Amino acid sequence: MSWFKRNKAGINTATENKKEAPDGMWNKCPSCKKPLLNLEQVENDYVCQYCGYHLRIGSAAYFSILFDNNEFTELFANLTAGDPLSFIDSKPYHERLVESQAKTGLKDAIRSGHGKINGQDIVIACMDFNFIGGSMGSVVGEKIARSIDYCIAHKLPFMLISKSGGARMMEAAFSLMQMAKTSAKLALLSQAKLPYICLLTDPTTGGVTASYAMLGDINIAEPGALIGFAGPRVIKETIKKDLPKGFQTSEFVLEHGFLDFITPRKELKDNINLYLDLILNNPVR
Repeated sequence: MSWFKRNKAGINTATENKKEAPDGMWNKCPSCKKPLLNLEQVENDYVCQYCGYHLRIGSAAYFSILFDNNEFTELFANLTAGDPLSFIDSKPYHERLVESQAKTGLKDAIRSGHGKINGQDIVIACMDFNFIGGSMGSVVGEKIARSIDYCIAHKLPFMLISKSGGARMMEAAFSLMQMAKTSAKLALLSQAKLPYICLLTDPTTGGVTASYAMLGDINIAEPGALIGFAGPRVIKETIKKDLPKGFQTSEFVLEHGFLDFITPRKELKDNINLYLDLILNNPVR
């Protein structure tokens, strides 16, 4: 097979003539380490086709998966956080906010939208981990509270997708107040007899888990999601003991009765649609 033999040893392409793959074209699965083409990720709802690992995604991806034709009206889009404590750690809090806004294109760690799931009107609020670790600050609490008020006024079901490291330390007590505020608003939603659906994704921890993330009429999670209050490393260092296998995964939490079920992302929209039909006494679509 002389036609297959290389005439010259090595590759002689000049550096300036080499072509780089565009940024964002490829990603690597954190679980199986196999390369994933971005187009394939979108087609598979950002689930690895090799091992089924659910990649972390933000509000834009969840809205495109859930809302019909990705059509929705964003609610309270211009709310931004202040810096009432003039907090400074490695950098001033207001600078950290500006940097996160520029990097992510988001105003804060949550977005809320009114759209349709298979024709059924619904309001969905979704947290974004890329914005300061999805931490719960005053804007997160206020958007949730206003979204609930909107649902009550328009008689709509409410869904909240949690993905957070917990309370935002830069806002101290202002952040912790959001736990009580959102819980009180959810009580009003319940009094109005409107459904509240919680979806817990990787990771859902801290004050978010201790408040609105676990208060749903139905609590569901994605496979393999980390769900807990303190993280497993903190607990292990505190009690000085090894933790059970799979500790604080959604499967572990389901086994211990804190979840209603786990749903793969591919089946999420259909399962939400079925639940709404059943709870609202609509014909099953």
